[in-house]
Amino acid sequence: MGDTSVKKVESQYSPKGEMGQKYLAGGIRVSMRLWENEQPAEPLPATTRDYETVGYVIKGRAELHLEGQVLLLNPGDSWLVPRGASHTYKILEAFTAVEATSPPATVHGRDEKEKNREGAKA
Repeated sequence: MGDTSVKKVESQYSPKGEMGQKYLAGGIRVSMRLWENEQPAEPLPATTRDYETVGYVIKGRAELHLEGQVLLLNPGDSWLVPRGASHTYKILEAFTAVEATSPPATVHGRDEKEKNREGAKA
């Protein structure tokens, strides 16, 4: 018999990461996080991640700088950042988006390790 566990996460009680992300439901192979009302700012230095990310814009606008390309993200748009791709985001208008990462970004503190590595580069 397979895994029969069911998880429900109420975002108002979700843990928040150091970069402002809210961690939503997560499993062994995929997890979700919410970026809520991120304010316009200059992008952080480009980074790479050891997970794949897909996202969906709920509101606002941002630029995704990905391997030398610039993609404008508007409400209703979705995107993919492949594992290992150099990328960063520039928030243009208060931005809310949901992302799924595989493998989960939260495993072994991947998100926070990446943030600390970005800070060391700056």
